[in-house]
Amino acid sequence: MTTTASTRRQFLTLLGLSAVAVGCGATATGAAGKGQTRTLRYQGWAGQVTLPELAESLGYLEDVKLEWVGNTISGPQDIQSAATGQTDFGGAFNGAVVKLAANKAPIKAVISYYGSDKHAYNGYYVLEDSPIRSARDLTGKKVGMNTLGAHAEAMLDIYLQRGGLSQAEIDKVEPLVVPPVNTEQSLRQKQIDVAVLGGILRDKALETGGIRPLFTDFDLLGAFSAGTFVMTDRFLKQNPDTARIFVTAVGRAIEWSRSTPRAEVIARMTEIVKKRGRNEDTTPLKYWRSYGVAETAGRITGKELQLWIDWLAERGDIRKGQVTLGDLYTNEFNTAGGAGTAPASPSSSASTSGS
Repeated sequence: MTTTASTRRQFLTLLGLSAVAVGCGATATGAAGKGQTRTLRYQGWAGQVTLPELAESLGYLEDVKLEWVGNTISGPQDIQSAATGQTDFGGAFNGAVVKLAANKAPIKAVISYYGSDKHAYNGYYVLEDSPIRSARDLTGKKVGMNTLGAHAEAMLDIYLQRGGLSQAEIDKVEPLVVPPVNTEQSLRQKQIDVAVLGGILRDKALETGGIRPLFTDFDLLGAFSAGTFVMTDRFLKQNPDTARIFVTAVGRAIEWSRSTPRAEVIARMTEIVKKRGRNEDTTPLKYWRSYGVAETAGRITGKELQLWIDWLAERGDIRKGQVTLGDLYTNEFNTAGGAGTAPASPSSSASTSGS
């Protein structure tokens, strides 16, 4: 499948959506308040353990339960589901969050949940003998990635911009959708010129050899949080205690994953996947290294969203001033690891469940 210049200009185009009513309201402290929902509907990812699933397994969600409604196909789809009330939270690349907010969806980013660091990153790989050595060498070339209009395409555009290419030249670089499991093979068979690889797929390809990195998103931006979970304004207003339990639990799970030996984290994730009984392969979990969240407990600083507000405005995807940073996110519901305090360890009796 090929893209055109016009499709790229429609980066992250999402429909203007109205949130459907979710839950009903009353306030309390501690456990979810009377009348507030104690069940959070969400979409998962096949063969992966999300931070909310990890938090539930660790006992951090208290009396709040997760209800799995299926697996998502992409971040933009996941946050659209949250915005329309099909789920109670969703997560996506921050550029998609900004774009959805620009289209009048009444959402707020509440916590970062993934990013790039020295362990968790996406690399843009070429064959060892490829003549491609710089951004300018990508003109007329094909770049295979898991989806368009999200993180991988944004990083490619930033790389090309920093390489001094004009917009007309950037439009000649062709991003293509390639299923992640086929991306390495497509590169080796020269069906694409560059392959975007991360996690187990990256590590296995590097182990096989014959490829080299052109650049990585960690090279471009250093350690940074790349995506956030969002909830609707209405949900936050009607279920503040539930939201606080959820966000704080995710923050605690982030810090638990940092401070716990990697083998123990992988063992916990493997147990979660086996117990939920969805006939998933647990092998990829052995390659897990980090969620890549930059800030303590996933707190949002604003800079990780402002980057995309500015970038999308520069491209003409949103108008300047169309999205106000202060209205886009909140740390109000995140009480995890306050004042540098490490989250409490989970009790040994905490049940392990990802659904």
